[in-house]
Amino acid sequence: MKLTLALLLAGIPAASAFSGPRAFGVAQRTGSVSLNGSKAAEKGKKRTAWAEGRGFGAGAAVAAPAPPAAGTTKNDAGLDLIRLVHPSGATSEIYPFGGVVTSYVCDGTEFIAVRPDAKTDGSKPISGGLSHCWPQFGPGAIQQHGFARNVVWDVKEVTDTSVELEMAPSDYTKEIWDKPFRCTFTVSLGEDSLSTKMLVKNEGEEAFDFQAALHSYFTVSSLDKLEIAGSFEGKEFLNKLAGDGGEMQTETRSALVIDQEYDRVYSGINDPVLKDSGTGKSLAVLNTAGYEDTVIWNPYGDEGMGYNNFVCAESVKFDPVTLAGGESWNGDMSLKPSAL
Repeated sequence: MKLTLALLLAGIPAASAFSGPRAFGVAQRTGSVSLNGSKAAEKGKKRTAWAEGRGFGAGAAVAAPAPPAAGTTKNDAGLDLIRLVHPSGATSEIYPFGGVVTSYVCDGTEFIAVRPDAKTDGSKPISGGLSHCWPQFGPGAIQQHGFARNVVWDVKEVTDTSVELEMAPSDYTKEIWDKPFRCTFTVSLGEDSLSTKMLVKNEGEEAFDFQAALHSYFTVSSLDKLEIAGSFEGKEFLNKLAGDGGEMQTETRSALVIDQEYDRVYSGINDPVLKDSGTGKSLAVLNTAGYEDTVIWNPYGDEGMGYNNFVCAESVKFDPVTLAGGESWNGDMSLKPSAL
């Protein structure tokens, strides 16, 4: 087979990149200062009484709601998800369906995007997150992007800060690709990073080949505030939207900006850094094993997909891996946020 993203006031959580900002206005009317002051004082008394009635003591502030607990739960549609929680306050959410990471929050910022048109009820692959393309990337001999994102991965081990998922052959996968594989995907949440490891093992005697990718969606405040740094300048890339079926071009920029529809394969480049001046945050995508290439994708202008609030900077092994019987391959990718 040929395989070629302060607690009212301080307690309102950050909005999803696709929910849009919510404005909280304060109306001011001439001659109402005394009335407003009286209302504020009355509200203050009620809050104090509420706090004292719950044992906080006189004048104590009302405690913030407790963060979500780690463990397995269900989303609003009844689909299983696993929530990781670090003592630092960082969180992550992973669905066994598709083995997809759909959230990574660090220091109050959500870095992973899920599209507004995504289905999270198990009826189709989730559009967004760190989504698997395996054993094929893009179109080819089998279905688009392979089947790993279509199946429910087995949960092998869960702690407060890590989860290990496993995918093995089933009747469904054998009809598509009858190979003796075993894939393990591990997600580990740190104080200031999120690490993933994809392990592919050939459990048979004959070699098979495959491609691998994390079709990673990252939140951005807006595309005009984003630049993507990395070792792009002077490198050739495949612009899949140019010419008749794509053409090779040379990158002249040291940092990319998204001002048109993008579908570009940067072979041999695996160090993208997303810099968002709107949030003041930077996100380094650290590909330390296996993933050698980066695909930059954005459906510029497609409002239904929420194009202006995400970019895909995908971790890819574009050239097929040939895996002999009994051998293994792993792809390691970590996310490291920081301030600009």
